[in-house]
Order: sequence, then structure tokens, then C-alpha cells
Amino acid sequence: MLLLVFQSLDDFIRGLGVFGYITLRAVMATLTALAIGLVLGPAVIRKLTHLKIGQAVRDDGPQTHLIKAGTPTMGGALILLSVGVTTLLWADLTNRFVWVVLLVTLGLGAVGWVDDYKKVVYRDPKGMSARAKFFWQSLIAIAAAFYLAFAVSAPNGPAAWALFEQWLGNGFTFTLPTQADLIVPFFKSVAYPLGLWGFVVLSYFVIVGTSNAVNLTDGLDGLAIMPTVLIAAALGIFAYVAGNAVFSKYLLLPFIPGAGELTVFCAALVGAGLAFLWFNAYPAQVFMGDVGALALGGALGVVAIVVRQEIVLFVMGGVFVVETLSVMIQVAYFKYTRRRFGQGRRIFLMAPLHHHFEQSGWKETQVVVRFWIITMMLVLAGLATLKIR
Repeated sequence: MLLLVFQSLDDFIRGLGVFGYITLRAVMATLTALAIGLVLGPAVIRKLTHLKIGQAVRDDGPQTHLIKAGTPTMGGALILLSVGVTTLLWADLTNRFVWVVLLVTLGLGAVGWVDDYKKVVYRDPKGMSARAKFFWQSLIAIAAAFYLAFAVSAPNGPAAWALFEQWLGNGFTFTLPTQADLIVPFFKSVAYPLGLWGFVVLSYFVIVGTSNAVNLTDGLDGLAIMPTVLIAAALGIFAYVAGNAVFSKYLLLPFIPGAGELTVFCAALVGAGLAFLWFNAYPAQVFMGDVGALALGGALGVVAIVVRQEIVLFVMGGVFVVETLSVMIQVAYFKYTRRRFGQGRRIFLMAPLHHHFEQSGWKETQVVVRFWIITMMLVLAGLATLKIR
């Protein structure tokens, strides 16, 4: 929005053309989202408290968490508000990737909002049924994955639509260009062609998987938001490189016209995340809830798909991956042993993994900070793939 205003005034006021640079708008997006979050945060927390939207705490969890009962949740709405307003202000609204990532983020946020609302307001501990939640997540992910298959393969929106028409005219057959291949990091020329349906299936699992992984990790004060901020910042760098013909060629990455504009979105995510951390740091004044966790995970997944760094996202989000695997392993082993021995057994003291370490004697702040450090190292490893090929 502001980009259009500055472009129209550039002929009358010298210097406004500088806002055409993605880097400057990314900096402004970070500061804007940070300011919105910090200014509106207290009011949002007061409103959530007034509505008695408090967090329920598991009785079988760490006893130190019992004092968290009643802390306002659904604070992820503050993040979405900051990111949405900032992106609309500073991003190029003619860019196809900006809209798809915004729609996926807000769509998954709406799913999380309904789930949280049922849990907290209607006192339904189950919230939205797992089947209903998975259905809406899948619907959003499939729609986004299908669109991205053509959007990534084309230089602009009209060209993407032309490819879609070509796909229909060819009897649902279409060969994706090499820029849509699955890139293997740390290797100069190792990439695997996915085909249209392979691209859609992979993208679906990336969006849904990342969305749920962030949600499972969001169990301690500040645990999920800081890794999200770090990964978003790294993906912003990848987006800038992928959208620049010179840098992408030099670093042997596929050139995705328009991908650079996602740098502004990632910057807004960083600013909004840091503002939320101000209130979510131990002891938390507000929790993210599903409305924030599902949306943020989906946003990271979409950006990674656009810049063709799905495997790098898997590396940088190692904490999210391990947290998810701990739940899957715990549930599978419990069901297996209950069927085999008549009584379920556990591998971890408690899942997700962060609760296992708490039950092992680690303090909450120790778990959080150590997981942050691990994420920093993983993000640096992911960024190293830019040059080490």
C-alpha cells in the first residue's frame, strides 16, 4: 500500500524511490510490526483477561505449570494482526506470493481461533475435533500447494494462470520446470524433479506438518516464538536471494521472480514475533494458542516452498521436528505395548520432548534457552547451504 503511494509521489518528492528497495521495506516492516505489537499488546492482554480467555493446564503435567492456569491465551491474534497490517503497508500487493502466504497464514489462524475458542470460551477440553481441524488444515494446504505449483513455475500471476489453462488443455498433464525441483542442500547440482503431483504432495506435507509441529512445540513460555523468529529471518534471506537474478545465479539457487517480496513478510514476522516475546517471556503474560501456532507454522512452510528450501526448513526447524517425533514415538510405543503386554509403556517421561526434560529436573527457562541455542545453531547450518555447495 505504502509502496504504491511512494511510487506515485516519487515524481513530486525526490528520494521516495528508495522505498522501492526490498531491503529498506524489510527493515521498516520489522520496526512497524514490532511497534504495533508492543503498543497493542497490553490492550490485547487486558481484553483477553476481561473475556476470561484463560489457559487450561494439564493435571498430569509438571506441577510448576499449575500456576499458569488462567493466563490469557489466544495471544497469537496479536501476531497475526501485526503481521497482516505490516505486510499490507510495506509489501508489494501486486505480488502473487504475498497474497498466498497471507491467506494461508490467516486461514490457519482462523482454524486455530475456532479451536481455542471452543476450548476456552465453551469449556470444551477437546476443542475442534481432530478430524475437523485436520480437514480444514488439509483444505487450505492443498489449495495453496496446487496454486504454488504453477506460481513458482511462472514469472508472474498471468503466466501462472496461463500454465494452469495449459494443464487443463493437456488433459491434466504438465511438466514443471527445473526451478520447481526439490533441492538437496550442500550439493552443487543435486535436485530431484517432482512433477506436478509430487510438488503438490510435498508442499501439502510441508504446510500441514510445519503448522502442527509449531503447535506441539508451543508448550513453554517463549519456546515456540523465538525459533519461529530465527527461522523466519533466515527464510527472509533465502527469499531475497531467490528473487534476485544475480544473487541466485551466483549462489546456484533457482531464480523465482517475485520471491524477494517475501523478505518483507518474513521481516514483519520477525518484528511481530519479537513483540510477542516481550509479553510471552517467562513468566508469560499471554500464551500464543493454536491461533498463533498453526498460522506461524503454515507461514514458514509456504515461504520455504516458494524459495525451494523444504529440506533446509527441516534442518533449521530441527527443534520442531524432534518435538513432533517425540509425540509420534510416545503414542505409537504406548499403543504397541498396551496391545502387546496389556499395559501401555512410555519411552519419554512426558511428551512433547520439552516436558520430558522438565520432568528430568531441568527448569523451564533452561529448557527454553537451550532449545533456542540449538535452533540458532541449526539456522546457521541452514544458512551455510547458501555457500557450501
